[in-house]
Amino acid sequence: MSPRAIVAALVALAIGVAAGVFVGRSTSGDAPGDLSIDAGFARDMQTHHDQAVEMSYIVRDRTDDEDVRRIAYDIARTQSHQSGQMAGWLSAWGLSPTSSQPVMGWMDDSHDHTMPATQDGALMPGMAVQSELDRLGRLSGKEAEVYYLQLMIRHHQGGVPMAQAAVDGASQPEVRRLAQSIINSQTLETETMTQMLQERGAEPLSS
Repeated sequence: MSPRAIVAALVALAIGVAAGVFVGRSTSGDAPGDLSIDAGFARDMQTHHDQAVEMSYIVRDRTDDEDVRRIAYDIARTQSHQSGQMAGWLSAWGLSPTSSQPVMGWMDDSHDHTMPATQDGALMPGMAVQSELDRLGRLSGKEAEVYYLQLMIRHHQGGVPMAQAAVDGASQPEVRRLAQSIINSQTLETETMTQMLQERGAEPLSS
C-alpha cells in the first residue's frame, strides 16, 4: 500500500472515532461558523498534518535507523489521529470539509512573522512541494534520514504558528486544547530532530 493510501486509511478510521466522540456536543446556537477560526484551523491543519504523515511513512521505508523510524511512527500516529479529530469536529458542526475561504484566510497577520517562508508551489508555510517529496522517496539510509528531519523540522515550524493562532482565537475549548497540544508536541519534536540532525553532521534547512 502506498504512503498516500495509508494516510487516507488512517484518517478515515480516525474520523469515524472522532465523529462519534464529538457529535452532539455542539448545537446550532454555539457551533462555529463556516468562516470561523475554529473551522479554518480544522481544515488547514488537517491538510498540513496529512503531509507530515505521508513523509513519515515514506522515510520508514527508506531507512533502518530505529531512532528515525520511531519518531516518524510517532508523528504519523499522532497526526493522523489529530486529523481525524478535526474532521470529526467539522462533521459535528455541520460544516463542509472544504471552504471557499483562502488557505490560512482565518489567520490574522500577527502570527506571520514566526512562520518560515512558503516554498514556491507549496500550499502553506512549512509544507514540502512535490519535488521534495519525490526526492525523499528516492533517497535511502543516512541521506533519507537527514532530508526527512530537515523537511519535518521546517514542516513543524510552519504548523506551530497556525496552532498558536487557534489557541489565541478559537471559540471552542476542544480546539484550543488540541492546538496547544500541537504546539507542545511539535516544539519538543523539533528540538529532538534538530539534535538528531546534528548527530548526523547536518543542520536544518534555511528559512
